[in-house]
Amino acid sequence: MKIGDLAERTGVSTRMLRYYEDQGLLHPERLSNGYRDYPEDSITRVQQIRDLLMAGLSTETIEEMVPCFTGSGDEFRPMVSPALAANLQRELERIEQRIETLERNGTVIRNFLDQARSTGIATGTQSPT
Repeated sequence: MKIGDLAERTGVSTRMLRYYEDQGLLHPERLSNGYRDYPEDSITRVQQIRDLLMAGLSTETIEEMVPCFTGSGDEFRPMVSPALAANLQRELERIEQRIETLERNGTVIRNFLDQARSTGIATGTQSPT
């Protein structure tokens, strides 16, 4: 299937599909006229890539991991191996650290806004000193 067909069937732009290819995530054949020819299973692969990107994984990690998965969407399942489990553990730790940082930053911002409201700064009734 041509790149435009894959884009239409997955809802992913041709530009993004080319990016996935550049990152080593998709591997279309090249026809004699230079056109990309994607196999039918590329639809599932694109859906897997999107699922993993939405989970916060980098394209480098996805390149290593995506061959270890089957299905997509609700049927997206890992084919577990020790290397994949170790990589997923590292990614989970990285994601949890980002969540902790975001929660800390949210608390700081909330505290600042609470103080600003209590002094009237946030409502514009008092000028900052």
